Amino acid sequence: MSDERPADATSERADDVVALTPAEAERERRRARRVAWASRAGVVVLRLLARTWRIRVVHADAYENLRRKRQPFALCFWHGEMLPLLWRHRDQRIAVLISTHKDGEIIARIAEALGCRTVRGSTSRGGGRALLGLVRELRAGHEIAVTPDGPRGPARRFQPGALIAAQRAGAPIVPIAVHCTNAWRLRSWDGFMIPRPFARVVVAYGDAAWVEAATPRDAAAEAPRFEAALAAAAARARAAADEA
Repeated sequence: MSDERPADATSERADDVVALTPAEAERERRRARRVAWASRAGVVVLRLLARTWRIRVVHADAYENLRRKRQPFALCFWHGEMLPLLWRHRDQRIAVLISTHKDGEIIARIAEALGCRTVRGSTSRGGGRALLGLVRELRAGHEIAVTPDGPRGPARRFQPGALIAAQRAGAPIVPIAVHCTNAWRLRSWDGFMIPRPFARVVVAYGDAAWVEAATPRDAAAEAPRFEAALAAAAARARAAADEA
């Protein structure tokens, strides 16, 4: 079965359905074919590349304890560190929040090929449905993963979407950071990291923390605390890399 998602004579944008001309419909079909090709190629390249990475995991006790207890939680990490973490958490059926942008479609298909589930949308742009999807996943007992500076930045600034979802569902947040000195960095807003072949990759977890807020507004105000938690995880990853 082809994994192309053929376009028809309509295109859904936000909550509206807009009729397309035949020329526009053909462009949509071509775009869908390009996305399908790029996704398949991306999965093959990532599997070949990632199998050469030498991954070291540090301070994962809190994360593993939550999984053993089947406690739903939200993994949070910066957008630029997504690729090695998708590999690290492959086949765990974690629901990853990924934007509906055309680049997000490729990432979503790669994530699904690695055994993740996806929640599509953004908690910063028309994010009501995405936020509701995250809350539903947590309340159903599932784990979610969110890049709190995505999908368009500013880089390494903790936006409130993950905090509000965790507050509404009563779930903890687990910060994760990646350190890799031997990596390609894309010239994108997030400096997207692609570890090179045989790179040493350190994945550091932080302690689980609950959002101590009674309302979504108060939850959003806790962003500096969780931004600091991600910074602490990053420092732990750097220290572990220096010890190697």
